[in-house]
Amino acid sequence: MGRQIVAIAELILYDPNHMTTPDRTEWPDSANFAAMPNSLKSAVKSREFASGDPLFRIGANPVSMFYVLSGEVRLLRSSVKGAEILLQRTRRGFIAKASMDASSYHCDAIAAERSTVLQFPLTVFRSAIEGDAAFRSAWISSLSREVRAALAQCERLSLKGATARVLHFLETEGENGILILTQTRKAWATELGLSHEALYRTLTRLEKEGIILMKDNIICMSRR
Repeated sequence: MGRQIVAIAELILYDPNHMTTPDRTEWPDSANFAAMPNSLKSAVKSREFASGDPLFRIGANPVSMFYVLSGEVRLLRSSVKGAEILLQRTRRGFIAKASMDASSYHCDAIAAERSTVLQFPLTVFRSAIEGDAAFRSAWISSLSREVRAALAQCERLSLKGATARVLHFLETEGENGILILTQTRKAWATELGLSHEALYRTLTRLEKEGIILMKDNIICMSRR
């Protein structure tokens, strides 16, 4: 069974978590970076954040656009009672895109673990979007994908039962029914709106029933 999963997983083009920090000639494999003008690439800085370090705080004036290369960054806000509210969890990609047109941040951005982040000057980033049609098109496409992902998440959370949510996630977030999990299962359970115990029980049952195959961080739909 393990060899079957590995063979299927080879269909995946790459595992984002295994990519190394790029220098200015080696960029992440995404449409945004393929279309990015040299003026913006030359302005980027790579920064390391320890767990608990803030990238920015609520109320601060946005001066940078951030892209998470590795680790995890969370956008957080506090409720009136002081409880922590998770707005976004990013392990790879741009964060706080709405800040590009905001006068101040509406949340905190905190590294949940040791993270490598690309930091772009916001003025240069805006100029690149306004002046480069290819980059602007790639940026709009990435925003559209985020909207689709948000809609899928809303639909998933409306489903009743852990099984329906797990299978929906595999179908929508995997590739050809194959998911390479880039977060802990406990974090995944939170994203699914489940307790981690409920997620573990569901995965174990689905595997026993032959509906899914699992090995390490690879989960895929059975093709039998």
